[in-house]
Amino acid sequence: MTYTVHKLAELAGVSKRTLRYYDQIGLLHPAEINASGYRIYTEKEVDLLQQILFFRELDVDLDTIKSIIYSADFDRKKALEEHRDRLLDKQEHIRMLLENVEKSIQAMERKVEMTDNEKFIGFKEEKIAENEANYGEEIREAYGKEAVEVANQKFRGLNEEQYRKMEAVEQRLFEKLKRAMQGGDPTSPGAMQTAELHREWLSFNWSAYSKEAHAGLAEMYVHDERFTAYYDNKIGEGAAQFLRDSIRHYTMQ
Repeated sequence: MTYTVHKLAELAGVSKRTLRYYDQIGLLHPAEINASGYRIYTEKEVDLLQQILFFRELDVDLDTIKSIIYSADFDRKKALEEHRDRLLDKQEHIRMLLENVEKSIQAMERKVEMTDNEKFIGFKEEKIAENEANYGEEIREAYGKEAVEVANQKFRGLNEEQYRKMEAVEQRLFEKLKRAMQGGDPTSPGAMQTAELHREWLSFNWSAYSKEAHAGLAEMYVHDERFTAYYDNKIGEGAAQFLRDSIRHYTMQ
């Protein structure tokens, strides 16, 4: 079956402008443009659009989607299986949030008691799901599946005080990193304080600390663009590399 821009937009629930933009940036070209000037899409393009929309649902940017679906080793079945797993994780997260909200309402009405840990479990699960989507595969390759699961369980077990402290440590880390970068020396006392704060932040998730693992994680900050973007977007360009260099010096002492 073939579709015009209008029909495909209607079928997929997107705008005609979106389809034209996807064509413009090389993300989804029509199979042909007929004699009347209409863009014509076939089943192949329908399948690609489905894949694009799955990725967009998971907040993957368009440039990344393009590089994935047009790579030589792109496996559509495997991609769909991964989408299914991530959407199931998302579904479970939403279920937990709804359950959390409902229990909070009941607690306010004095129908049930709610522990502090229960009040924050939904938000912790959200962070775990986000980390899994962004870095799960790479972290498991580096540290192993068991280590990641142990870290997730430790994070789930944080009480309200520990959770707030972890957030405060991360905020101090950002502030200290920004000031240390202004000095330009990743081996300075301020940079070492930054690395120490990073170690303290890791302790909220890691079951055991080692300098080797700390240094290895820091290397990922510069070798994986997603890790790099996390720090560079929050602090400024070069933040991930400066932090890596600081941690490298810290762990060699």
